Amino acid sequence: MANQAEKRQLTKRDFISGMSPRWCPGCGNYTILAQMQRILPELGIPREKIVFVSGIGCSSRFPYYMNTYGIHSIHGRAPTLATGIRVANPDLSVWVITGDGDGLAIGGNHLLHVLRRNVDINIVLFNNRVYGLTKGQYSPTSAPGHVTRSSPMGSIEQSFNPISVGIGAEATFVALTVDRFPRHLAEILQRAAAHKGTSLVEVLQNCVLFNDGAWDHITAKDEEHALFLEHGRPLVFGKDRDHGVRLQGLRPEIVRLGNGVSEADLLVHDEAADPPALCYVLSRMDGTECPLPLGVLRCVERPTYEEQLLAQEEEAVARSGPGDLREALHAGETWVIPSDTQ
Repeated sequence: MANQAEKRQLTKRDFISGMSPRWCPGCGNYTILAQMQRILPELGIPREKIVFVSGIGCSSRFPYYMNTYGIHSIHGRAPTLATGIRVANPDLSVWVITGDGDGLAIGGNHLLHVLRRNVDINIVLFNNRVYGLTKGQYSPTSAPGHVTRSSPMGSIEQSFNPISVGIGAEATFVALTVDRFPRHLAEILQRAAAHKGTSLVEVLQNCVLFNDGAWDHITAKDEEHALFLEHGRPLVFGKDRDHGVRLQGLRPEIVRLGNGVSEADLLVHDEAADPPALCYVLSRMDGTECPLPLGVLRCVERPTYEEQLLAQEEEAVARSGPGDLREALHAGETWVIPSDTQ
């Protein structure tokens, strides 16, 4: 990778590393990687100012395949490293690549706090509803009753909804997309990159080996189970665009347009609404009784963590001067250990 800013227009090829991806044939990760490499040149950010940080899992091999800076970190701690990177160098574009196991099990606590702090980083969470790297155990997003190698009689745990978790943690940008919709995936990644603050993008991703077809009900060509969100537009879906969503209290109701029901009766999507009550209602639509909302569910503006932190630092320096580390370490009572102490 070049050590100085690149003046020429970058292309997708510039972001492809020399390492061949080691994922199973047909894995949805290939699509996510390809769309990431496609959209990055359009952002106009030099490669040396881009960092990918991952934890552990199939998704976490991602940094090896990007011709940028990258860190393959420890299980669940990628948000912590990404926070430090961003605070230490706010000029960097920082991406966290994680999965439903890495991000929501051992890393669940770290994910929640980076979302509430609103650090200006982008989090892409691959969700295949199973542990793929360790050969098919159930994950925090596996459906109740799911039979796996670690739940031979079916999982007895209630599954996490990553989007609902993100909204509950007051994330300022929350979006949902699917590996099999590459154009939509690329658009969402671009929106996430443009957002100032923490962006959480869940990508429904297929594991062909251990959970094949987990999202077939969403990706079916009849288009009856996916609802593509448009800010300021009523919630209309279906192959013939003849179904919609309206509210009965706080419960979504599916209606067929016509016979006295028009788009004026439907819920209008407002991604900038704050507080996020309606956004949470949308996040509970799961593609079974109601269609699954795909796109940006929430996008609001708030001060970022690093902006406020650096502002406090500047204020402290203005009040008390730059300070001296050696002087601070030797201030007050200190213990001196004699050199002859065993």
